[in-house]
Amino acid sequence: MPAIYKKIASVTVGAGGQANIDFTSIPSTYTDLILYVSMREESTNTSVCYLKFNNTTSNLTTRYLRGNGSTASSGTGTTIDFLTNSNLADASQFSNAYFYIPNYAGSTNKSAMSDTVVENNVTSTPDVFQNMAAHLWSNTAIINQITIYIASGDIAQHSTATLYGISKS
Repeated sequence: MPAIYKKIASVTVGAGGQANIDFTSIPSTYTDLILYVSMREESTNTSVCYLKFNNTTSNLTTRYLRGNGSTASSGTGTTIDFLTNSNLADASQFSNAYFYIPNYAGSTNKSAMSDTVVENNVTSTPDVFQNMAAHLWSNTAIINQITIYIASGDIAQHSTATLYGISKS
């Protein structure tokens, strides 16, 4: 059976930025969720964004593989995070992230996977980072809210996030 993608909601950050992007009242009628993010942050303090389900950061584990073309690293964590461009990057460059969340409405713990890339073509320090990760939220609740946020600072203007539901025909 082919999968059917249906846009649930899309957010584009306006002038002045905003602290987070929220998708609320996510219906439980799909089998899986996909979240696409294109963003940058207004701060120079950090280059990490976070995702939380149902407004909680508890019971999260992550295993990641990260590389920049010359070195690679791997590790574990207790957040769902992804790299993003700060305001030190070229103004037209936004990071991209993809999250796949299967069985989000099931009665078991929730898994997710992410693939993110950050490109910074500033002449003095060109960088490209790629991050792939597996995430587990040890909670059996239906995911009905997803929040994208930065620990300090705001998500920059023109950043976008789009949430899709997947159903099988």
